Amino acid sequence: MNNPPPFYSLDPLVLASASPRRREMLRRLGIDIAVAPVEVDETPRTGEKPAAFAQRMAIAKASAAAEKMPGSWVLGADTVVAVSGKILGKPRDPADALATLRQLAGTTHVVLTGVCFCCPDRGRQDAWEEVTAVTFMDTPEDVLAAYIATGEPLDKAGAYGIQGIGSFLVRGIRGSCTNVIGLPMDSVVRYLLRNAVIAARHP
Repeated sequence: MNNPPPFYSLDPLVLASASPRRREMLRRLGIDIAVAPVEVDETPRTGEKPAAFAQRMAIAKASAAAEKMPGSWVLGADTVVAVSGKILGKPRDPADALATLRQLAGTTHVVLTGVCFCCPDRGRQDAWEEVTAVTFMDTPEDVLAAYIATGEPLDKAGAYGIQGIGSFLVRGIRGSCTNVIGLPMDSVVRYLLRNAVIAARHP
C-alpha cells in the first residue's frame, strides 16, 4: 500500500504553466491542481535584468489565468538561466547548445525563478524571485557533444536539465535545488501553508 502524500488541498489551485516538471512536483506532495497555461510575450525588455524579467513573466502568466478564474489561487512561474547578467534561452540547435555549455563549463551561473500567486476575489497578488547558484565542472568538449547528442539540452534553458542526464555536469549548488528544475518548492509550500491553501495531512 502506498503511503499518503504529506499535504492535502483546502482551496482550488491553478498552475498557469504547461510545465510537466512543475505539475509533477506539486502533485507529488498531494496538492490538487488544475493546469491552465497562458500565452504571454516572453521577450525581455531592453536592459531588463534577469530577475526583473523572471518576476514580470510570472506576474503576467498568473494575472492572465486569474482573470478567467478569479475565485482560485493561481500560480505563475518563470525560470531563467543567467550568466554575467545575461539571460541564456533555449538553444536554437546543437551548435548553439555546445556554445552555451562551453560558456558554462567550469564556472558558476545563476538560475532565477519568478513566482507569483494571484487570487483576485481575495485581492491578492504576491510575487518574488528565487535565486540559485549552480557550479559546473570543467567538462571536456567531447563529453559535452555526447550529452547534446542525447537531445535533452535542446529544449532546456541554459542547455541542460539538472533533473535528467545533465545532472552529471553539476559540481555544486547554493540555494534551492528544485528552483533549478523550475519551482522553488520550499518557498511555494511555505506560502500555501501560510495562506491555508493546503494543510499538512495528520496520520
